Amino acid sequence: FHYLDWGTAGKPPFVLLHGGAQTAHSWDDFAPVVRTDYHVYALDQRGHGDSGWAADGDYTRHTQADDVAAFVADRGLAPHLLAGLSMGGINAISYTARYPERVRALVVVDVGPEIEHKGQENIQGFVGIDALDSFEAFVERAHRFNPRRSLDNLRQRLSHNLKPLPNQTRRGSGSLRSSLKPEELWQDVGTIRCPTLIVRGGESDILSPAAATRLQAAIPDSRLSVVPGAGHSVMGDNPDGFAAAVQAFLQTLG
Repeated sequence: FHYLDWGTAGKPPFVLLHGGAQTAHSWDDFAPVVRTDYHVYALDQRGHGDSGWAADGDYTRHTQADDVAAFVADRGLAPHLLAGLSMGGINAISYTARYPERVRALVVVDVGPEIEHKGQENIQGFVGIDALDSFEAFVERAHRFNPRRSLDNLRQRLSHNLKPLPNQTRRGSGSLRSSLKPEELWQDVGTIRCPTLIVRGGESDILSPAAATRLQAAIPDSRLSVVPGAGHSVMGDNPDGFAAAVQAFLQTLG
């Protein structure tokens, strides 16, 4: 189980969970911003980055939540802060529902029980092609999918996502084989009682304004922040806006 450790030792732990087909490096812009006040751990979740694939093919949200629980217990991190984007946000909700005593505060980024099917189809269409002839072919394809990112930014991120095959073709890492049952996730949402920030990308095609509002209304001690100029990958599309939103929330925790 691979992770990135953005110390500062002795500071409150902050665990970060990336989205599907991404890696711990998705948080490379955000982690340095908060590392002065927090000990930040960015995880490569199972089947992603440098962490191993599940031999039994189990990528369900409950299993991934238990992965986080094992990581937290092994390092004695509880209570801790927790943030997750997309798949990581679903896993963060599941974890918080299963282990409420461990989570001091929660940040859910651009996901919830209700997601837009068109946006989901766009993502699945993009990640569905996981082998191309060259690294630059992946960069160009990623830029067409999300032109908010610069080519240099995409090269940096994709350098951690792609692995060469024996014939020199590049293959993306990551799995989206986890099924989501909205009614079950709503049940988990209904148990959350810790301070919670919901972050929506202002241009997201995954979490609609109405769905974000309903999610915020379902969690008693929560607030909603919309980051302009960002799609679904909020912290990469607008790093400064995302960091400002989270830092404003962190300042309310006391």
